[in-house]
Amino acid sequence: MDPIVAWDAVKSWPAEDRLAFAVRLWDDAIGHGVRPEPSEELAAELDARLDAYDADPTNVLSWEQVVARVRGRS
Repeated sequence: MDPIVAWDAVKSWPAEDRLAFAVRLWDDAIGHGVRPEPSEELAAELDARLDAYDADPTNVLSWEQVVARVRGRS
């Protein structure tokens, strides 16, 4: 199937279905050996976060705190 035709079909799906499809597509690509490299921007952000953690490993949030913050209950 032509990728453009496929995209035209997929983009009309509800957002939840598109996300589930994207996750399955990603998992399939990884399962077939695709190993994407992070962008320079993402690599720099990850390095900065790791440096911040190394500087003060006590300045962290628990998983429960992260979930509460994301859900707006910080």
